[in-house]
Amino acid sequence: MTEEAGLAPAPAGYPITYGVERQTSDRNRLTVAFRIILAIPQWLLVGGPGSGIAFPLDWGGIGLRPRSVLSFGGGSGVIGLAAWVTAVISWFAIVFTGRQPRGLWDFTQFFMRWRGNAVAYMALLRDEYPPFGPGDESYPASFGVAGFPETRDRWSVGLRLIYVIPQAIVLFFLGIAWAITAIIGWFAILFTGSYPEGLYTFGVGYIRWSIRVQAYVLLMRDEYPPFGFD
Repeated sequence: MTEEAGLAPAPAGYPITYGVERQTSDRNRLTVAFRIILAIPQWLLVGGPGSGIAFPLDWGGIGLRPRSVLSFGGGSGVIGLAAWVTAVISWFAIVFTGRQPRGLWDFTQFFMRWRGNAVAYMALLRDEYPPFGPGDESYPASFGVAGFPETRDRWSVGLRLIYVIPQAIVLFFLGIAWAITAIIGWFAILFTGSYPEGLYTFGVGYIRWSIRVQAYVLLMRDEYPPFGFD
């Protein structure tokens, strides 16, 4: 689709970034072993790895009940739910006025920065416990966005949930693959003290991709996310 139709192409340097500094020191096997328990407070607030988007489906012909849900990634947590509410309000504001209230955008950025730190810990990419809140730049994971968009593409915003469907399908299956590699990585750290390089790189790429898509759905930017890990 073209930009005139409301789907702006992803620029060479996509305006939403995410990165995790590779941990070179020995891994903390004790915190890795109990990571799923230690991460519960963060998970309840900002959700687990993945985008946290769900789509209702009716696949009764293959054994799924009506109103079942195809989801990918973790839930969004208490603060994440607030971010989805602000996205709904922003959707109406942008569609009808062409502008997004700056305070709502700032809240979403607050949530995404916090989430970026938390999922790095949950996904076994780092051992340092993430701060409650976005914290400062000292935590070795970072979510970045180019800036507040003063003008918005009403077509892109109005049809956002339709545009994101291809991303949702791809990320759903990638999320299954990532869950398998994360389990393998968990055992690898417990027995060897290190996260295999290939699995780690895949994990960072998957988290980066899902975070960009979630930020897109939460209306932080209008540029369509690229299909890729980089």
